[in-house]
Amino acid sequence: MKSNKDAFRDYLELEKKYSVHTVNAYLNDVLFFEAFNKTHFDQDGIEGVNYSQIRSWIVLLVDEGVSNVSVNRKMASLKSFYKFLLKTKQIEVSPMLKHKALKTPKIVQVPFSEKELTDLIKEVGIPVGFEEVRDKLIIDLFYTTGMRRAELIHLMMVNVDLSSNVVKVLGKRNKERIIPVLPIVAEQFEVYLNERSAIEGIVDKDYFFISKKGLKLSESFVYRLINSYFSRVSEKVKKSPHVLRHTFATHLLNNGADLNSVKELLGHSSLASTQVYTHNSLAELKKVYAGAHPRSK
Repeated sequence: MKSNKDAFRDYLELEKKYSVHTVNAYLNDVLFFEAFNKTHFDQDGIEGVNYSQIRSWIVLLVDEGVSNVSVNRKMASLKSFYKFLLKTKQIEVSPMLKHKALKTPKIVQVPFSEKELTDLIKEVGIPVGFEEVRDKLIIDLFYTTGMRRAELIHLMMVNVDLSSNVVKVLGKRNKERIIPVLPIVAEQFEVYLNERSAIEGIVDKDYFFISKKGLKLSESFVYRLINSYFSRVSEKVKKSPHVLRHTFATHLLNNGADLNSVKELLGHSSLASTQVYTHNSLAELKKVYAGAHPRSK
């Protein structure tokens, strides 16, 4: 018979369709709380705990200097675990029922400006050789599609349709979506594939983007790539694939795209997720408004 932890893992993987990284993070949080509960309350298992025990763990975490963001993530793991126990009728009331998340500062992602993107294009120039061609295509694909880093890394050869200028990506919770590719970027696909075909002994041949050794790209490699290129033209502290995704959304909104269309392109399940990108476009809108309204003159 499966333990609750094993059954919870199946629930997260099969029903919730979370990534391996997320599943492991949730399970580790549950196991850490179980260890804390055993040490401080001499209680085996955490199925029958009350909120005061959870509260004691929160106090300990905060005293140890764990950030509110990290504490909230651990509480989300526990909340999910007790939701699973409710669903499987092992408990009648969740001890997390009245829990309120700790306050966290709002982090405003600062997108790259259109000038920074233009400067980078000039800086890169005409790419020569496999790696330069690949790197430029990766940058352009992030900026013109808004896809996530994991989506780009796991882009498969079969999911790039050059006849229709679209790519199919696998997003969060294994949700597929089709993203249009601009003709100017589609042209680069052809150049990249020509360079790619010269790579000998490709190991991960099903993946669209590979290293010069023929291996699938890692998340850290793609992060370093974006950080390295944008360090040439930007003084921003954060220079990452996610900032490029943010830039994609902000520039679309600044240039008149509607929120629903941007939501679909980003693969968000709700408008609330997309609305975090509107603060910059609102600033742009205010400038236009101030310059165009008769009363502003």
